[in-house]
Amino acid sequence: MTSTEGVPGTEEKSPRPEHLGHVIFITAAAAMGGFLFGYDSSVINGAVEAIRHKYDIGSGTLAQVIAIALIGCAIGAATAGRIADRIGRIRCMQIASVMFTISAVGSALPFALWDLAFWRIIGGFAIGMASVIGPAYIAEVSPPAIRGRLASFQQAAIVLGIAVSQLVNYGILQIADGDQRGKVIGLEAWQVMLGVMVIPAVIYGLLSFVIPESPRFLLTVGRDSDAKAVLAEVEGKETDLDARVDEIRTAMRREHKSVFSDLLGSRFGFLPIVWIGIGLSVFQQLVGINVAFYYSSTLWQSVGINPSGSFFYSFTTSIVNIIGTAIAMVFVDRIGRRPLALIGSAGMAVSLALEAWAFSAKSGDTLPHAQGVVALAAAHVFVLFFALSWGVVVWVFLGEMFPNKIRAAALGVAASAQWIANWAITASFPTLADWNLSGTYVIYTCFAVLSIPFVLLFVKETKGKTLEEMG
Repeated sequence: MTSTEGVPGTEEKSPRPEHLGHVIFITAAAAMGGFLFGYDSSVINGAVEAIRHKYDIGSGTLAQVIAIALIGCAIGAATAGRIADRIGRIRCMQIASVMFTISAVGSALPFALWDLAFWRIIGGFAIGMASVIGPAYIAEVSPPAIRGRLASFQQAAIVLGIAVSQLVNYGILQIADGDQRGKVIGLEAWQVMLGVMVIPAVIYGLLSFVIPESPRFLLTVGRDSDAKAVLAEVEGKETDLDARVDEIRTAMRREHKSVFSDLLGSRFGFLPIVWIGIGLSVFQQLVGINVAFYYSSTLWQSVGINPSGSFFYSFTTSIVNIIGTAIAMVFVDRIGRRPLALIGSAGMAVSLALEAWAFSAKSGDTLPHAQGVVALAAAHVFVLFFALSWGVVVWVFLGEMFPNKIRAAALGVAASAQWIANWAITASFPTLADWNLSGTYVIYTCFAVLSIPFVLLFVKETKGKTLEEMG
C-alpha cells in the first residue's frame, strides 16, 4: 500500500480553497479511525481498578488484560496493508468499523475475564488496521504542499479520541457517585465506559460510505475514470488529469508489490531505512506515553488522589495532549519533522526526570505536597512535549520516509514494532510501579535522552520532498 505521487514542479502548489475544504472533509472522515484508535486505547483507563476488584486479580494479570489488545493491534497493523491492496482502503475502514462495534459491545457485557480479553483483542485488531490505513489513505489523497498538515489529522483525531474518552469516563463516574463499579443504566460504570464506543464506531462506518476510494487503488484495479474523478475532487478540475494518471502509472510500473523479503539487507537483517522506521516507532512508545493514557487514574490514586480527582487529571492531561498536537500541526510543515522531534525529546527528558524525582518521595500511598505538585505539573509538560513532537512526526515520517517499492511492507513492520513496544510498556508498568515507581520513570527518562542521538545520527528530514524523492 503506497501513497499518491506529487506532480513534478508543482509540489508546493496549494489546492484552491473550494477543493481544500473538500480535501479536509475527506481527511477528517478517514481520520475518524484515529479517533476510535485514541478512544479505545484510552477508555480502559477508567476501568482498570474496577476490573482489578471485580475479578480479584493481581498487577501481573491485570496488566495482561489491559495490554492484550496490543497483540491484536500488532497483527492488524501487519496485515492491513496487504488487505487494503487487495480490497481497497475504504473496505478496510468498513471492516475496522464493524470490529470496533463488536468489540465495544462484547467488552461492555463480558461474562468472564477471558471473555473481556478476547473482545479487547478484536478491538485491538481494528485499531491496528486503522493505524495503518488512516495515514496511508490520507497521504494518497493529499496535495504535497499540505500533506504534512493533513497527515497530522490522524494524530489530532487520536488525541481528540483520548480526550473525549476521558471526559465521557469522568461524566459516567459522576453519575455513578464516584464509584467505578456503581450502577449506570443497569450496568457497572466501567462497563458503560467501554460500551459507549459503539457510537463513534458506527459513525466511522457511515462516513466511509461518503468519501472516495484512493485514486491509486482505483488505478490498480482498472477503474481509470473513477480515479480521475477523485483526482479532480481533491486537486481541482483544472488539473491535467491524464498527465496525473500517467504519472501515477509510471511510478506504479517502477514498483512491485512489496513483500517481507524486500525489507531484508545483507548484514543487519532489515535494510537501514527499515531499522530507522522501527527505531522511531519504538522510541515513541518507550518514553512511556501510554502509561499516561492507560494508567493515569490508577497512578494518581496510588499517590493519594481520590478517584474523582484522578479522573479529572486524566482529562486535563488529554486536553494538554490536544493543545500540543495543534502546535505540531502548525509547525510540522514550517520548521520540519526533525527539529520538532529533537525539541520534543529534550522536553520529555526533563519532565520525565522531574516525575522520577517527585515519585522518589512516595511514602505508602501518598506524596508530600510539593512533590505532588511537581509530579502533576511534570506529567502535563511531558504530554505536551510528546504531543507537539513525537506524537505527530513519527506518523508523518512513517508515511513519507520509505522508498515506494517497500513502503507498504515497511510501514506494516514499523507499525507492528510500535504496537509491540506499546505492549511491552503497558504490560510491564503495573509490576514495575509496584517495584519502584521512581525507578520506572528513570527508565522512561533514559529512553527520552537516547532518542536525541538517534534522531541526530540516523533520521533525515522529509519536509518538502515528494514521495518519489524517498527512493
